[in-house]
Parts: sequence; C-alpha cells; structure tokens
Amino acid sequence: MTQQLTAPYRINPTTWNAGLRYDQAQLRPAPAQLLTVAGQGSIDADGQLLHEGDMSAQMSLTMANVEDLLARGGMDLRDVTRLVVYVTDMDAALASYGAITERLDAAGATPPATLVAVARLALPGMAVEIDATAGR
Repeated sequence: MTQQLTAPYRINPTTWNAGLRYDQAQLRPAPAQLLTVAGQGSIDADGQLLHEGDMSAQMSLTMANVEDLLARGGMDLRDVTRLVVYVTDMDAALASYGAITERLDAAGATPPATLVAVARLALPGMAVEIDATAGR
C-alpha cells in the first residue's frame, strides 16, 4: 500500500473471523500516542475479584475496566490495535464471548485479537484477563 493512510485498513483474506468481531490484521497510520493497558480482570475499585464462577459477567466487567482505562487515556475501543484475551476455560469463554462482541459492536471496533487458554490467572477464581494496545 503506497498511499497515505488516514484510517485503519482492514485486512481479512477470509471471513471466518467476522462472527468474533475482529480483523485478522489492520494497517494503521502511525499513532501520535500509544496506550498500553496491562492485563485487566473482573476487579472492583478496591481490587476485589467479582463474579467468581460467571465467565460472561467476568468478561463484561473486564471489558468495562479496559474501556475505562482507554477513556482515561482519551481513547476508545476503535483505537485498540491489539486485544489479547486470556481465559482459564476456553469452552466457557467461547460460549460467553458475546459479552466482548457486544462492546466491540457498540463501539464499531474490530481490533486484531487473540484468545488464549491458560492454566491459571493472577487471582484465585479469575477466569478472564484482557490486555490491550491502543493508538491515536
């Protein structure tokens, strides 16, 4: 691509990923600002884990926490250049993934994303952790 980019260029050679609301790749103009968001979980303002045993509720609150940090950095989900979702139960995560796609749909965002199953996360009972990179 030789022309100057003014908006993300979505790269999807196939369409299987569309249902999960992410692009296989994006080419973006270089951001003036880069925001890196450390792994977020279903944690309240006091650092307490909420919704133990409820994957969907944990996904929803985790995404809300990511969105809060994005907003505090002057950005939103449309600015996310990479989203990584770590889960302790892949089947439960896939069944509950609508908690993530609803937020992405509401923002009109399709960031490149990776879903990874791990043996355990930082806090006992934590089933989801999401980190993100955003730029504007």
